[in-house]
Order: sequence, then structure tokens, then C-alpha cells
Amino acid sequence: MLRPRLTLRGIGHVVGDGDRGVVALTATDLDLEPGELVCVVGPSGCGKTTLLRILAGFLAPTSGTLTIGGEAVTGPGPDRGVVFQRANLYPWLSVRSNVAFGPRMRRVGRDRRRADADRWLALVGLTEFADHKTYELSGGMQQRCQIARVVADDPAILLMDEPFGALDAVTRERLQLELRRIWAETGRTIVFVTHSVDEAVFLGARQIVIGARPGRVVLHVPTPFGPDDARDRALRSDPRFLEHRDRLSAAIEQDD
Repeated sequence: MLRPRLTLRGIGHVVGDGDRGVVALTATDLDLEPGELVCVVGPSGCGKTTLLRILAGFLAPTSGTLTIGGEAVTGPGPDRGVVFQRANLYPWLSVRSNVAFGPRMRRVGRDRRRADADRWLALVGLTEFADHKTYELSGGMQQRCQIARVVADDPAILLMDEPFGALDAVTRERLQLELRRIWAETGRTIVFVTHSVDEAVFLGARQIVIGARPGRVVLHVPTPFGPDDARDRALRSDPRFLEHRDRLSAAIEQDD
């Protein structure tokens, strides 16, 4: 699978016109390398989701350029899959049919799309629920189904907009571990938006801190952990984790 690089140069967005215009995101330069898991963190209303919507092609920036693999982005595309805050599923379809929906639209053969759907359902731990309707699943299971559905459509880039924010702490931790596993097994580029500093440090290889409105990058740093560091509950008490989390929190508080 092709792993394109995301390049942002002077990307910004203003809501409204003239004197009433509100700067949601100031001019931003970023380079997101192929296969990275990057977390964007900041307070509510700082422009995180605006940035993600621009990356998805749902929102046109009012300034700057966005390219993926050297090609200008002018709208949504099959190279990007979006996981929303709440599971965006079709309630009249089974869990398996939801996951197979994208390949079906791409005219993938029935046997192959079923096999692929079952593979992704196994990866997110939903094999035994494949024939259930999505409304029969818990909130955490619906989010796992949404992740499987997006990944099954084979995008090179996953864009995730606070997908675990509405879940209880135990389910949230489980899905964080599952996301890390999916990332390790698929090699996809993932941009994960969150307002939780703890989550950003636990998940990301890099963290981008967006300051309060007008939204802008106030800190952009790599995580102190390497590929050999186990991502488990014990990591959260590691002195490096605590120091890095405090650094990100301080950047947000100083900008508040």
C-alpha cells in the first residue's frame, strides 16, 4: 500500500467574512510522515477539529496549501478515512455488512469483501457479533465496528476525531491498546485528535499541541518512548510519561 506524506504549508481557516471573521486556525506548517501516529491535543474550541476537517477535505482552508503525496487536496478522497466522535454506522445493516460497505461500493467481489470484513472484525474483537445489528452493540463495540469499517475501506491515512471521548475509562483504555495494535499491524498513517493529554502521550509517536483561539501550534514534540517500550498501563506511571505529560499540559495552560 502506498504511504503518502501529508504536507501543510500556511494552512489557516477563518469563519465568517470581514470584521466579523473569527480565526479558527492560524497559518500552520506541518509535515506528517508516512506510517506515523500523530496526536493533536488542545482545549475544546481551539481548532483541532477544524484542522482534521481540512485534512479530510470536508473543509476548504481560507489560506495555504495541503498536499498528500505531492498532490493538492481539493476535497474528500479514498486515501483518507475518518473515524468520528460517535460511531457513524448503518443501523439497518449487520455488523459485518457495515464493515463490508466500503468495499461493496468499490465493487469488490462478495467472497473477498466478506473475508476481509471478517478479518477486520477479528482484529477489533467483534467476530462473534458479525451477524448482529449495530444497535445491539455497546458504545465501545460500536466504535470498534466503526474503526473496522473505516480500515476495511483501505485508506492510507486514518483521521480520528476524539473517537474515545464519550466512553468510560475502562473501555477507553482498551480501545487505545487496540488502536496501537491496528497501527502496528497495518502501518497506516494516523492523525488522532483528542483533548486528553494523557491519551495523546500514551498513543502518539508525536504530539502537536494546539493553543486556545485563535488556534495555532504552540508545541510540536516527539514522544520520549521508542518502539521497544511497551504501551500498557504501567507506562502511565513511568517518570518519562509523567514528565512529558506535564510538559504538554504546561504548554496548554500557559497559552490559556
